[in-house]
Amino acid sequence: MKLAPSNDTSPLRRHWQEFLYFVEENWKRIWVMTLWISICIALFIWKFIQYRNRAVFHIMGYCVATAKGAAETLKFNMALVLLPVCRNTITWIRSKTKIGAVVPFNDNINFHKVIAAGVAVGVALHAGAHLTCDFPLLLHASDAKYEPMKPFFGDKRPPNYWWFVKGTAGWTGIVMVVLMSIAFVLAQPWFRRNKLKDTNPLKKMTGFNAFWFTHHLFAIVYALLIVHGTSLYLTKEWYKKSTWMYIAYPVFLYSCERIVRLFRSHDAVKIQKVAVYPGHVLALYMSKPTGFRYRSGQYIFINCRAVSPYEWHPFSITSAPGDNYLSVHIRTRGDWTSRLRTVFSEACRPPAEGESGLLRADLSRGITDSNARFPKLLIDGPYGAPAQDYREYDVLLLIGLGIGATPLISIVKDVLNHIQPGGSVGGAEPGGTGKAKKRQFMTKRAYFYWVTREEGSFEWFRGVMNEVAEKDKDQVIELHNHCSSVYQEGDARSALIVMLQELQHAKKGVDILSGTSVKTHFARPNWRSVFKRVAVNHENQRVGVFYCGEPVLVPQLRQLSADFTHKTNTKFEFHKENF
Repeated sequence: MKLAPSNDTSPLRRHWQEFLYFVEENWKRIWVMTLWISICIALFIWKFIQYRNRAVFHIMGYCVATAKGAAETLKFNMALVLLPVCRNTITWIRSKTKIGAVVPFNDNINFHKVIAAGVAVGVALHAGAHLTCDFPLLLHASDAKYEPMKPFFGDKRPPNYWWFVKGTAGWTGIVMVVLMSIAFVLAQPWFRRNKLKDTNPLKKMTGFNAFWFTHHLFAIVYALLIVHGTSLYLTKEWYKKSTWMYIAYPVFLYSCERIVRLFRSHDAVKIQKVAVYPGHVLALYMSKPTGFRYRSGQYIFINCRAVSPYEWHPFSITSAPGDNYLSVHIRTRGDWTSRLRTVFSEACRPPAEGESGLLRADLSRGITDSNARFPKLLIDGPYGAPAQDYREYDVLLLIGLGIGATPLISIVKDVLNHIQPGGSVGGAEPGGTGKAKKRQFMTKRAYFYWVTREEGSFEWFRGVMNEVAEKDKDQVIELHNHCSSVYQEGDARSALIVMLQELQHAKKGVDILSGTSVKTHFARPNWRSVFKRVAVNHENQRVGVFYCGEPVLVPQLRQLSADFTHKTNTKFEFHKENF
């Protein structure tokens, strides 16, 4: 009854309530965006007024004031754009401090894109005002008006437009605009994910490699930016040339990040086991590097030089912090992952009786280093992700679509480790120091919903499912597998397979589809019923809703989390994984 539609017909009151809900759910993003926009506006106005009161304004007018105001915001944004991609720093801050309570670190890449858009706007205003307005006005100014400009441009008036372009400030600015335009265009999802048609002649020029290499052209851009900032026509005092002051610390921090990454990813990990599963999934089990500590839900970058010496790709960790190995499950969805699956498949054999998968290779079962022929893997990480904050919630609602179940499986295994006798229930987080060690493991209940189209996908985590069913005596973890390619129970078209499933499960205790004791449901879940059930069973508790998968389900789950939070006394907090 609490979820019944409101009888309030006032559109004003309804919109006001929706606005309050929006602010409540997005207040972290709102204050960060408000602060960023306010700083950009303040810098623009400050520099605009400064040039409004200079002699050059009488020749170039509002064009020069606009160009200089945009330049000031550009310096700020060129410094700021590096901070959201300092992954080690962000991971440390969100893991060791409480700043994450007010700063939305989960949106770091989105904020990076927003700042890049701000850079694009600043470049358009700055370069556009100079090239189309300032320079022509100066060239056509009268001798009397040009007189105050002699200290800046020389006693003799610039002879033509080319004089400005070939100057240090001119050519460095143009080269920066060209490089940034290329990087900006190739970073768009349409080009980065290589979604162009095969007949398109530009297809060979797009993809991840094009994105990666053009993004690293920014090393040249920052070098040119410093040169550009020291070659200004209208500013001669060194202490007023502030470009280097803006970018010095962010560039230093980002350089340190890359150095740390270089040294940390130098040694290759030892491959212990490889499995190729239906659905084009490759599972890699590797040794855990010395001192490698992580939380469930985090991810690592992987590099395989046998595939590509430069490409690093992120993958969620599927092993739990308490395991003595490190594992990832990789679905082949592009050129790099396809080649990775191929090179590892060459060292595998068909599975023995009782083993899952299509191909397997296990060093613990007779395959030695001499004949395994595994390519070397380098890893970098771990890095923070939205799912790592699961320990802060009383109840977990974990929802994975297809391969999106990978970070959630790690959480399920970690919860299982804590509820077993001898587990560290209420203990410290792994690898914590200082105050971080006092954090309690708050989770008392977990619901895991895994939706996949292919029944062969259940082989990916069959061992985890069986382990939970065997060791979870108190039924703290509730597992729900859904095969969406079969019609729901009660539909005549799925009657035969439902009957076979019931017979198999009653006779042997094994599900006919998943091969585990966890019974598979058909069709997609009714998500409103799922949320309703959790809300009824856990009144006055905080529920962490963690979703990983295709974006199509995000709006519905976010809306349901908001509805049940506002209309019941159970608080749902929605988190989504960013691919």
